Amino acid sequence: MAHATAHHAVPQPHHATAHAEGQQHPIKLYLVVWAWLFVLSTMSYLVDYFHLHGHLRWSLIVLFMMLKAGLIVAVFMHMAWERLTLVYAILIPPLAILVFVGIMVLESDYTLLSRILFFANGA
Repeated sequence: MAHATAHHAVPQPHHATAHAEGQQHPIKLYLVVWAWLFVLSTMSYLVDYFHLHGHLRWSLIVLFMMLKAGLIVAVFMHMAWERLTLVYAILIPPLAILVFVGIMVLESDYTLLSRILFFANGA
């Protein structure tokens, strides 16, 4: 009976044991990312400090926001070390939404213009 319950060790591939133990990343990586997040936040603050207006202001704010979000997702959410298919599954839908929002913005300008022209003629 003891022979039936004996445990036979099966050698595992190196990547399986590393995955089971968890990944260890150097603390320097997290400190560098934290420093970049601080720099990008400061630059975002400076956009308002220098009183930038219009498209430049919003473009810079969105650019800094996207860079910070990318760093957070890549490093703190460990997406930089995931399989490419998982990265695609998480990144493609928001990018598609941004494309569709852009299309809606263009369409809204056309709709507004057509309404202004329609109602300007007294119809």
